[in-house]
Amino acid sequence: MALARRLVATVWVGSLWTTGYVVAPTLFASLADRALAGTIAGSLFRVEAWLSLACALVLVVLLWQRTPGTATFGATGAEPSRRRLLQVVVAMGLCTAIGYFGLQPFMASLRQAVAAGGTMQADARVQFGILHGVASGIYLVQSLLGGWLILRLR
Repeated sequence: MALARRLVATVWVGSLWTTGYVVAPTLFASLADRALAGTIAGSLFRVEAWLSLACALVLVVLLWQRTPGTATFGATGAEPSRRRLLQVVVAMGLCTAIGYFGLQPFMASLRQAVAAGGTMQADARVQFGILHGVASGIYLVQSLLGGWLILRLR
């Protein structure tokens, strides 16, 4: 059970870090067309979002399951460290839900307006920058929580 938890968490956090801090920046550094880089990065973040939700669900199930010799979460004396791990997994899942499924549609609509007109108006650019900054901050929080999760899983 512990090995399965570590494996799922490692796949999840590794994919978060690789996509957000290696692949996406490399796209923008390598491609001259920033719109194309953004489109590719957006596709990668979509896959990452669904992978994140799947990993969160699997980890919740694995952490919720009773292992021999431990109390269940509903019982008194439940292992506090497993409860904390569960809270972190749920928080990471919420980061995905808010960042990708909450903020990304607004960012996509601003980008579509650019595609239609060719240039982004100044107010739309400011809105996009704010949304991107908030989404990046949420992604950073999720990434840090993921590092904590990896260090604490046994």
